[in-house]
Amino acid sequence: MTHGMHTDSPYLDGGRDWRDTATRYALLPLRVFLGVTFIYAGLDKLTDSAFMKDSGSGSIGDMMRAVRDSSAIPAMVDMALNNPVAFGYAIAFGELAVGIGTLIGLFARLAALGGALISLSLWLTVSWASDPYYYGNDLAYLMAWLPLVLAGASMLSVDSALRARRRQRVGGYR
Repeated sequence: MTHGMHTDSPYLDGGRDWRDTATRYALLPLRVFLGVTFIYAGLDKLTDSAFMKDSGSGSIGDMMRAVRDSSAIPAMVDMALNNPVAFGYAIAFGELAVGIGTLIGLFARLAALGGALISLSLWLTVSWASDPYYYGNDLAYLMAWLPLVLAGASMLSVDSALRARRRQRVGGYR
C-alpha cells in the first residue's frame, strides 16, 4: 500500500527548501576563494621582477636557499635550486592553471588536485618549519583543496554545463 511518498528522491516532501539549495552551493565560496587566490598568486609571481631571479632580495633562488635546511624534504629544494627561475615559472603557471580551472570549473577535480599538490610541495618546503604548524598557511590550503578534489564543481561550472549537454544529447540518460 502506498501513501504517495516517493522514496526514490532525497526530497521526500517533493520540494526543495533553502537548506537543499545551500547544500548544492556549499563548495562555491571555497572554489571562488581558492581560484581567485591562486590566479592572484600566479600573476603576482609573474609580474614581480625581483621574484623571477636566481638571486637577490625577494628572488625565488634566495627564498629556496633560505628554506632548504629547514624543509621536510631538502632534496625537493635541491631539485628546484638546479634552475630556480624555471621552477618559479612552473609554480606561477601552475597556480594560474589551477586557479582558472577551479574558478570556472573546468576539469575541476584535476585543477583541485593540482592545487593540492602545489600546496603540499610548498608545505613540505617553504612553510614546513612554521612553529606552531598552524602558522604555515600551505597546510590549510592543502586541506581546503581536498573537498574540491573529492566533489569537483557541480554548480556554476563548465564541467556541469558539459555534463548537462552530454545528457541532453543522449536523451537524458547518464
